[in-house]
Amino acid sequence: MGLIASLVPTTNPELTPPGVGIFAIKCRDAVIFSPHPRSKNTTRETVEIMRRALAREGAPIDLLQCVERSSIPAAQYLMTRADMVQATGGRDMVKAAYTSGTPAYGVGAGNSTMVIDETADVAEAARNTRISKMSDFGSGCSADGNLVVEAGIYEALRDCLVAEGGHLATAEEAAKLRAILWDDEGHRRPDTIAISAQKLAEKAGFEVALDRRFFIVEQTDIGLHNPFSSEKLGVVLSMFRYRGFDEALEMVRAIYEVGGKGHSCGIYSFNDDHIDRLARLAPVSRIMVRQPQSKANAGAFNNGMPMTSSLGCGTWGGNITSENIHLKHYLNTTWVSRPTPEDRPSEQELFGEFYGMPVD
Repeated sequence: MGLIASLVPTTNPELTPPGVGIFAIKCRDAVIFSPHPRSKNTTRETVEIMRRALAREGAPIDLLQCVERSSIPAAQYLMTRADMVQATGGRDMVKAAYTSGTPAYGVGAGNSTMVIDETADVAEAARNTRISKMSDFGSGCSADGNLVVEAGIYEALRDCLVAEGGHLATAEEAAKLRAILWDDEGHRRPDTIAISAQKLAEKAGFEVALDRRFFIVEQTDIGLHNPFSSEKLGVVLSMFRYRGFDEALEMVRAIYEVGGKGHSCGIYSFNDDHIDRLARLAPVSRIMVRQPQSKANAGAFNNGMPMTSSLGCGTWGGNITSENIHLKHYLNTTWVSRPTPEDRPSEQELFGEFYGMPVD
């Protein structure tokens, strides 16, 4: 494709550059990375490590470069000069990429929701939830945000989550967390993204034990009025109780009306009918079955998902593709067509019952 402009988010400053860079190098592209101002030092150091690797292999180190003085005008200018834009980040960033006049791949916001039914292995579900949630302090768009749990196993799962390091927040603590996580207009406060449970509790005005790793906030309401049903970008996990799988599906539908359409969800179940019904209802591009969400939907060695740091969300999320953006998306493809034996349906096959009818 040529020169790729890669817009790097603050929530993935060290993962996005190698994720984009490896595919670009394989496809003979060059990349200029535009870091988010909040995490520019991390991105620059990551790119420098990659440049040293290129030098060691005898490749031109300037195949991978990083904008030194990151800013919105610099990113906008870069996009106009590139051959393709890879925008991994917030909605405004993706919109800017799509309106830059340069072909672009963008991603959508996450709000990963996991359904846990009565057939689930609750210990496995809790362990995978902890693994997924604690990756980069829950800042990734794939980190579990909401658990929709069948009533008969709700308490058992909650106990397992506590055993995995969860702190069960009281109503008072939940109110304090809400006050510091979101402003009065429901926007996520950036200074509480990707920090430990202890630092988050300190900001909120209470303490948690040093061995606590994430917060469990029990919820009943779903909607725009309740930000706990939206994307968290941190170590807060919402739990909802359902009775009957129809209610679980309705909760999932309502959660994705709040946010996260097109991204991903998951299910802990051994009931194929439940898995199929969720897949047919959920407006998402990928569903992980009995896997740690943030370690699985972006590609793993045991599930066949293409490895990536950029997850397309389809038209649900305002994107051009619902695929994991990976190697093939960094290549132009030339289709060579030679004549083949004709495979033409007859007019009778085409028109069916209307074939041979008189025309007025």
